[in-house]
Amino acid sequence: MMRFAALWPTSTELREMWRLAAPIVAVNVGMMFMGVVDSLMLGRVSGAALAAGVLGNFYFYLCASFGLGFLLAIDPVVAQAIGAEDHREAAVGVQRGVVLAGATALVMALLLWPAPAVLALLGQPADVAPDAGAFVRWSIPGVLPFFLFALSRQALQAFGSVKPVLWAALVGNVVNLLANLVLVFGALGIPALGVVGSAISTTIARWVMFAAILLFARRRLMRLVRPWSPAAFDRSALRGLAALGAPIGLQFFAEVNAFGLVTIMMGWVGTNALAGHEIALNLASLTFMVPMGVAAAGTVMVGRAIGRGDPAAARRDAVAALVVGVGFMSLTAGLFLLLPGLFARAYTTDPAVVAVAMALIPIAGIFQVFDGMQVCATGVLRGAGDTRVPMAIHMASFWLVGIPLGSWLCFGLGGGPIALWWGLTAGLAAAGSLQLVRVRSRMGGPLERLVL
Repeated sequence: MMRFAALWPTSTELREMWRLAAPIVAVNVGMMFMGVVDSLMLGRVSGAALAAGVLGNFYFYLCASFGLGFLLAIDPVVAQAIGAEDHREAAVGVQRGVVLAGATALVMALLLWPAPAVLALLGQPADVAPDAGAFVRWSIPGVLPFFLFALSRQALQAFGSVKPVLWAALVGNVVNLLANLVLVFGALGIPALGVVGSAISTTIARWVMFAAILLFARRRLMRLVRPWSPAAFDRSALRGLAALGAPIGLQFFAEVNAFGLVTIMMGWVGTNALAGHEIALNLASLTFMVPMGVAAAGTVMVGRAIGRGDPAAARRDAVAALVVGVGFMSLTAGLFLLLPGLFARAYTTDPAVVAVAMALIPIAGIFQVFDGMQVCATGVLRGAGDTRVPMAIHMASFWLVGIPLGSWLCFGLGGGPIALWWGLTAGLAAAGSLQLVRVRSRMGGPLERLVL
């Protein structure tokens, strides 16, 4: 069994973890900031527009979550190949990811189209559901570049070349901001499109980001896809990659679906509850980008160490990821607990929405510590090629603990929006604690390179 105290990372390893994680974190924040900008813009239109935009965005990510997780299967494969200095296998792994990304984008587009009918069936407010459904449909043209950008980013992260991703995200954010100003409020002869304008802005920005990453990292990416290897279509290898990625996708889906269901239940409570919930969740999601970036760095560093046959370094890297990720979330938790009103009023001046957000933001401060713990732990496990047990832990934590408890407290005992968030906190606490136990068990055993 691994003893963390005996495997405390060196200062050099902690610096290396942060050196790799920092630009990934910046990219994550940049990606999330696009949603923040959309929310800030729509919040100036009306509370219903804000709720519709974020609900539509949630529906999009609810469908996209499986695909994003599915594509993360290339992370340990490529990172371990790089650690073993097997650059041909790393390139073939990326090419197989391109094949999976194209197929996944097609499936997702089919799932997104019926959004208006699905949201209506789920009982969302009549002043929110139609616009939310329109937001989802106008997001469909951005599905393919969304996945290809994610895949390009993962490949570059594995090689430690993340600056091009950062520049691409910056360009995408500038385009999204300018497009929102024109399309949401109307300018340059274009009428105000409101929620639909926000969706079109994001779709344009996704295409621009993909084009930008191809431009900024063209040499590295071209070496990965040229020459194209027939092995990229090897059915056995693709099945192996799918077997590795499917549990990650299901894990992502279980978590995003849990938050999505809470969003839907907030709609049952009312429009103000939904809008306040979206503000608090938007803030929590923004800070979550930091440990998510640390988790990606942990995947790369653990995978590389395993690839070069250095299990002791892999274990120290696992501890480094947990220390950096959970440490950051502990610090930001204090801000959410101390300044909920300041954050809430940055999104809207509607007093009813502000009141709900102020009640939820401190709870977000508590649950994000466990959120950081679970994402960093699963990143470490992914680097070791361990995806099935983390999936089971996530599903049990959210669907046997978080959702049942929150819905009972809210609707059974009349606890309102706060009760739903305490349920989420319980689910995240269970996930974080159990994933930490899994890290201790898995990293304490044999660590061998993946073979597809």
